[in-house]
Amino acid sequence: MTETFRPETEAQLIDVIGWANSEQLPLDVIGSGTKRGLGRPVQAAHTLDLSAFSGVHLYEPEELVLGAGPATPLAEIEALLDDNNQQLAFEPPDLSALLKAGSSGTIGGVIACNLAGPRRIKDGAARDHFLGFDAVSGRGMAVKSGGRVMKNVTGYDLSKLLCGSYGTLAAMTRLTVKILPVGQKARTILVRNVDAAQGVKALAAGLNGPFEGSGAAWLPASIAARSQIDYVGKAGCDVAALRVEGFGPSVDYRCQKLRALLAPFGETEELHSHNSKTFWRDVRNVTPFCDDDRVVWKLSVAPTAAPGILSALSHLKEVEAYLDAAGGLIWLATQSPKQGAYEPIRDAIAQAGGGHATLIRGPAGLRNAIPVFQPQPGPLAALSQRLKDSFDPNRVLNPGRMTEGL
Repeated sequence: MTETFRPETEAQLIDVIGWANSEQLPLDVIGSGTKRGLGRPVQAAHTLDLSAFSGVHLYEPEELVLGAGPATPLAEIEALLDDNNQQLAFEPPDLSALLKAGSSGTIGGVIACNLAGPRRIKDGAARDHFLGFDAVSGRGMAVKSGGRVMKNVTGYDLSKLLCGSYGTLAAMTRLTVKILPVGQKARTILVRNVDAAQGVKALAAGLNGPFEGSGAAWLPASIAARSQIDYVGKAGCDVAALRVEGFGPSVDYRCQKLRALLAPFGETEELHSHNSKTFWRDVRNVTPFCDDDRVVWKLSVAPTAAPGILSALSHLKEVEAYLDAAGGLIWLATQSPKQGAYEPIRDAIAQAGGGHATLIRGPAGLRNAIPVFQPQPGPLAALSQRLKDSFDPNRVLNPGRMTEGL
């Protein structure tokens, strides 16, 4: 009989995981459950509900640090930061609409899956802003690492291990993250009528200059046409976009220079505050693929390889794709619920020089049948096994979430 455990203190959590470890009974670890669609389905006898570990327990705006329980809703944290003109600089995406999950999820889910948005090219990933945590390992032992500043780690930086481990190593009870001020102004330069190859070149030109772009995306005409922004949606053409943020006079100057730099690539346009925010929200949240049931992949590749990969995969059924991170990230949707098109996708990446392909959305049967994450080379796979053995030797926490045996 499946049972749900909802501990309210760290001592109770230690008891639950310790019991599960001694009985070798796997646990499905959740906060709000919105990220269950990411990774392989967990086959667990019981559910470990961490929703009691919620709420902001530390917020020092002047010190740029925030601490919260892992089950604290992301929307609550973002509202608090917005009131103080601050933000999570890694720009976590809200994948609830894409995953049909119902709510935006929790800060713990974001950290556990290492989710970051377009600003990653400038400010880094979630793990770069993850300062420390309290947790209970799969052995039922309390673990603590890091704290309230970046340079306080002696020994192993366990925060980097937990971030992106999908709850397979430990169950967090507290975490702290670095926060940053919101830029005074945000603008986005659009370049129209550029195909993927020219779009990547235009974005590279903009990012390689002294303009500190904080977002670089390319949208094909089919996706741009669905935009809520008139400048984008009514253009009827492929669009490259480069975001600039910061102090008002600096942004104005950089946009002026960028438009001059990018003019040889095509006609330019400028999105101001609201439209710029809407555009990058849609890129971040994968909004173009939210209203259908196609399989969705995230491909991490060399930016210069992206146009060739798009061409190689253009034969897939009902395929659509757009680029983020100046081409380093490909969001791709295709109608392939049985096989997920994983063989041609991973073949295209290999032929283009390598990279990673992660299945982000797909039915449970597909996520059980194929490797959701890019298969690791032998030495890395062995290292992952040893890490799992150290934290959770009996495979109690989210077993199989990332791959068989982990």
